[in-house]
Amino acid sequence: MSLENVLVAVGEDDEGRTDAIEQITADITGPAKGEIHLAHVFSREEYGRFRDQLDFDKDSEVTPTAVAERQVNVRGMTDAFTAAGVKTTTYGAVGKRSEQIVSLAEDIDADLVVVGGRNRSPTGKAVFGSTAQQIMLEAPCPVTFVRAG
Repeated sequence: MSLENVLVAVGEDDEGRTDAIEQITADITGPAKGEIHLAHVFSREEYGRFRDQLDFDKDSEVTPTAVAERQVNVRGMTDAFTAAGVKTTTYGAVGKRSEQIVSLAEDIDADLVVVGGRNRSPTGKAVFGSTAQQIMLEAPCPVTFVRAG
């Protein structure tokens, strides 16, 4: 079974998981059958830092999507999915990651959300929260969790 509309939440710390995320997502979506929507959500500080580091014209208005398209993990996944024959679209946003991903999943009518994460103790989740956990609880569709290793 392949899904038509898959949202992949791409984080800066997903570097150790990108191969697994790409493989799982490509297997689920299948070539030329669906579309993969790559989303990178920045905090305000991250967005400002990345925007300043990238070679944008200082006078131009730069969107979060334009910055996300140049983020290393997003570029790598875009290249991998394109090579596999899967259509991709990139979205960038600024704000709380879980809220932005859930909102985008609703907006694009996602069939599945794919998120990466790391193992945490129950205490660590309670104290620090978990973006992936919030997405799993609030997403309007099934969520696949991919961890490193």
